[in-house]
Amino acid sequence: MSLESFYDQELALEPCETPVQTGDVLIPGECGHVEVPIDYENPDVGTAQIAVFRIPATGTEPIGSLFINPGGPGLPGIGYSADVAHAWVNSPVTEQFDLVGFDPRGTGTSTPAIDCYTDGERDDDALAASLLSLPDSRPLVDACADSVGGVDVLAHLGTRDAAQDLDVLRAVFGDDSLSYLGVSYGTRLGAVYAEMFPENVRALVLDGAMDPHTGTQERNVSQWAGLQHGFESLAEFCATQGECPLGTHADTATETYQQLVRPLLETPLPAGEGRELSYTAANDGVVMGLYSAEFWPLVIAGLTELAAGRGDTLLWLRDLYHERSPDGSYANSAEATVAIDCLDEDRFSPAGQAELVGAALTAAPFLDPGTPVKGAPALCEGWPVEPTLGFPYATDIEGLPPTLTVSVTGDPVTPHQGGISLAETLGGSLLTVEGAQHGSVISGSECIDSVVAAYLVDLTTPPADETCRL
Repeated sequence: MSLESFYDQELALEPCETPVQTGDVLIPGECGHVEVPIDYENPDVGTAQIAVFRIPATGTEPIGSLFINPGGPGLPGIGYSADVAHAWVNSPVTEQFDLVGFDPRGTGTSTPAIDCYTDGERDDDALAASLLSLPDSRPLVDACADSVGGVDVLAHLGTRDAAQDLDVLRAVFGDDSLSYLGVSYGTRLGAVYAEMFPENVRALVLDGAMDPHTGTQERNVSQWAGLQHGFESLAEFCATQGECPLGTHADTATETYQQLVRPLLETPLPAGEGRELSYTAANDGVVMGLYSAEFWPLVIAGLTELAAGRGDTLLWLRDLYHERSPDGSYANSAEATVAIDCLDEDRFSPAGQAELVGAALTAAPFLDPGTPVKGAPALCEGWPVEPTLGFPYATDIEGLPPTLTVSVTGDPVTPHQGGISLAETLGGSLLTVEGAQHGSVISGSECIDSVVAAYLVDLTTPPADETCRL
């Protein structure tokens, strides 16, 4: 097939066989797949099917499509588009745009979808991504390649491939130019799209921004420093709530937390029915709770349980973080995250990997297990190709229309400075949001909603000093 034939394919959508919902609310829409080449330089090698979900505009004369990516990388977009539709049910955005969620290549219900571990291995923390390395990464590479049909496919799951897919989706859905909402890693996908196809951009909303100038080590250390700041904010809140398991002084909360969780390295605690809370699972549960201040009471309850010898609540948060269903099955987003990162991020030698892990733990000492950091292969050791993203990216773009970056001052995952940097790099606008959570565009803030709607519908950007509060 020629590359043009992918752009010219007919869009075939039907009512979804499985209802898409957010919480208990069913979101009506149409489902289908769009065919894309595995390798854009060699379109005849094979194809992938990108799963899509369109929620029609409520108005009679829509502007076009709004494509949505929730980040990860590795998170599917179909479910998140339902979240957006529900959050903006009375918004001019849902009146004026068809919302289009899509599962990026390798993720969700797109095919082929990556699946490197069994559910049992996931329960056993086989994918200990928080430590960034494995004693031997070759079995991971082999398992990931087998799941998608070989190393040729594994070599084409990166952001630049996904950005080209997004341009095919734009054309197939009949949009002359792209309107897009990207959250967290979705800001990287949007920025790379802008670099590759600036002439096809109409509007980009980039929420919880990744800094296009920071390489892998700097970004990881900055992110872990943000997690430490988020943990300290949690500890300050906890100290005001009466009997706090982290103590009454935020400056000693890290030491108190380490005393609580480090025994799990040797002796996991019972949690749920026949399961246990490990050290890694406890940390993952707490990190999940740092994504939004709304989770802080759950983290405090979980730590109180932990001190009493149970791990139920922290394990529940960990399962939420890793998308584990009650039946014990997992979504593939964590594995897709690894595969995408292996094509985006810098590579390190075992010694360099140990240096990276050590620097990250220094930045976030509450996550430090107190054990020596040993040199070990990175998760991406042995990946079939070298990284394809490159740092910095999305710089010096000519002819790019105005963009809108939204950044929370106390974001624990994508620090606010990254939002400032992305807005400056793209020459676009910045909406500063005062608060403590990761991302904010569907948080229910009238202030944020009005700025985003004015930009997407009318292409009106906010003043340089515009600020909202959560």
